[in-house]
Amino acid sequence: MKRSLRVSVAALAVTTFALTAGCGRSDEPAAEDASAAPVATGDVSGDITVWAMGTEGEKLGEFAQAFTEENPDVTVDVTAIPWDAAHDKIATAIAADEVPDVSMIGTTWMGEFGTSGGLDPTPPDLIDESAFFEGAWGSTEVGGVSYAVPWYVETRVLFVDTALAEQAGVSPTPATWDDLMATSKGMQSAGAQWGITLQAGQTGAWQTFMPFAWQAGAEIMNADQTEFTFDSPEFVKALTYYQSFFTDGVAPKELPDGTLEPDFVAGKIGAFQSGPWHIGILDETGGEGFLDGVTLAPLPADEKQASFIGGSNLAVFKGSENRDAAWKFVQWLSQPEVQADWYAETSDLPAVQSAWEEGDLASDPALAVFGEQMTTAQAPPSIPTWEQISSVIDTELEKVCKSGMDPQEAATAIQQQAEAIGTGL
Repeated sequence: MKRSLRVSVAALAVTTFALTAGCGRSDEPAAEDASAAPVATGDVSGDITVWAMGTEGEKLGEFAQAFTEENPDVTVDVTAIPWDAAHDKIATAIAADEVPDVSMIGTTWMGEFGTSGGLDPTPPDLIDESAFFEGAWGSTEVGGVSYAVPWYVETRVLFVDTALAEQAGVSPTPATWDDLMATSKGMQSAGAQWGITLQAGQTGAWQTFMPFAWQAGAEIMNADQTEFTFDSPEFVKALTYYQSFFTDGVAPKELPDGTLEPDFVAGKIGAFQSGPWHIGILDETGGEGFLDGVTLAPLPADEKQASFIGGSNLAVFKGSENRDAAWKFVQWLSQPEVQADWYAETSDLPAVQSAWEEGDLASDPALAVFGEQMTTAQAPPSIPTWEQISSVIDTELEKVCKSGMDPQEAATAIQQQAEAIGTGL
């Protein structure tokens, strides 16, 4: 069924989530204790110090007043930290044992900080794992132990020019890999310069490519996360399919910065893959009524459906001076109704599945696409060296897309470099 964007969701301008972490080190110390001590669930008191980044850092302090109304003996002190300074600030705080009680942790930072010994394991008696999207919860786990709670999430879907697709006689909601190629080529035949845009190797391109690998059934590592499996037939299949968009001239090898949105609005680009923040960007670029002509669709499937999941988690530090109150605050932020209220305040998509069952989150067709996609979205492995390895994927992917490198050679190169870097665990 076709799902078209409505102007009513134009206000959804989710902050682009900063997911880039510093390079993990292979000599990170293992967590000192992987067991979670019980948390007192009664009355709490005292100060809770919280570090938060971006828009969340700006808005959480006022939002937390509802928590202090329920817990009048508690004060929540939120410090806003710039995203570009947050990673090093957290790392320094752990090293010096001068930590806040709670901090946001970018999902791709979890491997590094989860093995640092600085984070408190998530208490299973307090936090219900099953309440969260599976991919979101997976981003909190390091070595089989959760060290945080998912706070908000994002995932990627297709943005498609509905009129172009209909003019070409192709589906604006391609269900399979063959459908996606047919839709992209059809819109190009109908007048688009490019049927679709896909990242061709620039920093972060792995986030666009990896859903195709997961869709093909590829895994990055074996089940116990001791060995990399980049050179699998499934991974090569995904690289080959991804490469075909560039060799067939359906996707551009280079797209100048700042041209995606205006070219999509002008009908020069038929489709692109992105997250919920692009709704607000397109509304601003295209003007009133433009979103009515845009269809959102889940990413297509091969062996299965999959997308990338990102966002941010909330962690309590082992050095917290008010551990019980800190975890109670995190638990409060994880309640479905609180998650829904936080969405209304910030447009951050809830990590708790049941928060999607009321209000705009339940009734808006555009949001429904993101909610549907979230159920099959995946996170990369939570290992300290992931940022180094993802950089390798970006580099080899660029050779595949721009220089025509053999996909098998690229997969072998990624595998060999990943093995040399190691897991850091």
